[in-house]
Formats: sequence, C-alpha cells, structure tokens
Amino acid sequence: MSIFIFVLIALILFPILVPNKYYISVMVVVGFNTLIAIGLCMLLGYAGQISLGHAAFYGLGAYTTGILCTKYHFNPWLAILCGILFTGIVAYLIGVPSLKLKGHYLAMATLGFGEIVFIVFNELSYLTGGPSGMTSIPRLSIFGFPLNTDLRFYCFTWGIILITIILSINIVHSRVGRALLAIHGSESAALSTGVNVASYKVQIFVLSAIFASIAGSLYAHFVTFISPSSFGFMQSIILVTMVVIGGMSDIWGACLGAFILTILPEYLHVFHDYEILIFGIILMIIMILMPKGLFVGSIDGMKLLKNKIFNKTNESNPVGI
Repeated sequence: MSIFIFVLIALILFPILVPNKYYISVMVVVGFNTLIAIGLCMLLGYAGQISLGHAAFYGLGAYTTGILCTKYHFNPWLAILCGILFTGIVAYLIGVPSLKLKGHYLAMATLGFGEIVFIVFNELSYLTGGPSGMTSIPRLSIFGFPLNTDLRFYCFTWGIILITIILSINIVHSRVGRALLAIHGSESAALSTGVNVASYKVQIFVLSAIFASIAGSLYAHFVTFISPSSFGFMQSIILVTMVVIGGMSDIWGACLGAFILTILPEYLHVFHDYEILIFGIILMIIMILMPKGLFVGSIDGMKLLKNKIFNKTNESNPVGI
C-alpha cells in the first residue's frame, strides 16, 4: 500500500513539476507499456508461461478500434470494447493449443503467431492501410469532455493503470495467484493438488492479452495514427525485457521495468550510432548485478543495508545501553 501511495503522489506531482508537453506524452507511452508489462508479469512471472507475441495483441487492440472508428464510424468506446472481445477470443483460440507446449516450444509458437499477425497488418492494406499505416483515428471523449490534450490523456491513462494494478495485485494474492505460483513451480505438483492447470494457464493468457488490447486501443486514440512497425517482433522482445529487467516476481517490478525501458531510449538518442550498443550494455549490467530484477534487487539491497547497520549498532552496544 505504501508503494501505491508513493506512486500515486508521484503521478500527481509529475505534470506539476514537469509541465513540458513532450515529457507528459512520454509518460503516456510509459503507461501503455506498463499496462502490457503487468499482464506479461502475471503470465511470465507468476504462471511461468512465456509469450514472444504480445505485440500482436497490442496491435489487434489498436487496429480493431482504428478500423471500426475510421471505416465503420463506430463510437470509440464501443470500438475499444469490440477490440477487447476480439482480442480475448483470438487469445483463447491461440492459447488452448499453444499452452500445451512448454519452454522454448511455447516461445516459438507465440513468436510464430506474432509474425502472422504482423504480416496480416501489412498485407490487408484495404483495411489496415498496409505499411503506410492508418490515419484519422478519432480522439476519445468522456461524456462530451474531449481527451484532446496530453495532460488529459495522461490523467485518464494512469487512472486506468492504477485500477489495473489494484486488480492485478488482488489476483496474485488470491487463490488464483497461489494456483499460478503452483503452476510456475511444478505443473505436475499443481495437478496433484487439484489445480486445473490448463484452465488457469488459458485464463491468465487471455487476461494478459486483454491488457495488451486495452493498451493498443488507447495508443491508437492517443497518437491517432498506427502502422505495423509498432507491433512487430522487436516490440514483443522489448515488452518481455521490461518484465525481466524490472523483476518477474512482482507487479511493481514490471511497472518499474516498463518505466525504465521506455524512458532510457529517450536519453540515449544523443549517442546516435552507439545507442543500441549502450542500451545493450546497460541491460547486461543490470541482469548480471541484479538477476532477480531491479525492483527485487533494490528491496534485497535495502534489507541487506538495514541488517548491516543494525548489526553494527548491536556490536558497538552489546549490552543494549
């Protein structure tokens, strides 16, 4: 709860302390990535199931709402709901057979799915606009109040994310969360204790896909332009890396990873040709020094420091005077 309050205060103060429109828009994008990372954290960190195709679900949400709004003149909110429903159905149809696989076989299956969706986005040009993308996606409005500025969209997006964080933390601390951890530890052991392994894996896969779909829909209505290049293989890899770098075993770790890996490239642009090299070195150092992720590693580090200080105090004052 203390972390939640700290994050809430930071989000409230950010647009006041940093009123620059560009940085507010970057924080909106951080929000989209955070939403996907939370879903991936529950899938990868808690259920132990890897997905290298989540950019496809991100794209399905964006393209569904984009197509329905621009070509069929749907209400944007109805289009977002259709995107959630469509993505959930696709995730279920893909998840049922794919989640019977394990390890790198599952990774390859989800990777293949992501590549197929990417090709569809490129080839169905009469619907998606092809490689040139889709324009004129309308902005969102709430009861006639338009979200037509970065600050308004920032408040709306992070409001949704905070609700999602609360929902996700409740899930992972519930009976469902304990079942997911059991599956992660050993599927055979989980089965022997009565956990419906297949059902839970599909459910969490669909939920993570829905989170990605919502992020994609919000992204489409924020930038009002989408193209296949935003939903390719590299985006899926970056999303998984966010979860791994931040810490797979905690929702807050996924949030931290999404923040760092979205913000970091903004500061590496000044290095031009060396940007990718420096980015890779930073990630490698983090993984070597903190293999459990930044969030868990930081918590462990603070506990270790506290214990050292406490032990030194006891040694200098053995009688407790």
